[in-house]
Amino acid sequence: MAYDKKFLGNLYSTMLRIREFEDQVLEFYKYGKMPGLAHLYIGEEAVATGACATLKKNDFAGSTHRGHGHLIAQGADTNRMMAEILGKKDGYCKGKGGSMHIVDMSKGILGANGIVGAGIPIATGAAYMSKIKNTGQVTLSFFGDSASNQGTFHESLNMASAWKLPIVYIIENNLYGISVGIDRVTNVKDLSVRAVAYGIDGFTIDGNDVLQVYETVKKAVDKAREGGGPTIIECKTYRWKGHHAGDPATQYRTREEEAIWKDRCPIDCFRSYLVDNSLLTEKDVTKIEAAVKQEIKEAAEFAQNSPYPDAAEAFTDIFAN
Repeated sequence: MAYDKKFLGNLYSTMLRIREFEDQVLEFYKYGKMPGLAHLYIGEEAVATGACATLKKNDFAGSTHRGHGHLIAQGADTNRMMAEILGKKDGYCKGKGGSMHIVDMSKGILGANGIVGAGIPIATGAAYMSKIKNTGQVTLSFFGDSASNQGTFHESLNMASAWKLPIVYIIENNLYGISVGIDRVTNVKDLSVRAVAYGIDGFTIDGNDVLQVYETVKKAVDKAREGGGPTIIECKTYRWKGHHAGDPATQYRTREEEAIWKDRCPIDCFRSYLVDNSLLTEKDVTKIEAAVKQEIKEAAEFAQNSPYPDAAEAFTDIFAN
């Protein structure tokens, strides 16, 4: 498949924006400047980037507790994201949602979600709406390997299959659910084979190859948009950090394993591919890198300069019994 220079540059820029954003979040976490935990997407950038590049502006994407990458790939404002993570008034949820609950319906972002597997039925509901109203919209549902063991996954798949909903389920298999290896709690090598039980297509691909992700997801999105129903795509990838920034991951995985996956860094590999094949020049990629670094620097400054919400607004926009 042939790609133009602008498209390839956008893919590289998006992956780098995710990495730089997460590196900055980690710095805020280290110095105690953000409340809560930081579930970082470092190492998995190719999945969100390649998948979201297939969507139209009015399509939807459902996210997870590790959602910063999905949000950025879907076009969320990094200033407002960073402010939200620091609990500031200028954040997406006025500082009340934090890292795991950022929503931007104007971008089709159904929201990050702190409960494992909880975003799957929400995304399925969006696809159901599209089907009933015949809007032509498609939904991507992102979730991790362990979420595929939740009842929400199987119930949603059954509904989507039975009603041929326009949705693509993307399993980001980073090998671990908190500290438990997925091979310890499932008896299949590839999680995509679960598609067989629901009579739909399932594929397992290299989640560190952004073009492979894009091409595979695009076929599934096009099929869904044409009324062909759902698809499961398992993207095998790896989270470089622990389950969250403070999790000592080396207690349950080896440094050798980490080194092997870091050698397959999706950003470095794509950069080399672009330059070595003369798709972008060294000058092109350097320019992109400088622009992204400046953007994230400005986002960090914006967030730090943003005020905290007033105490009088503590219960404003809060919906609970």
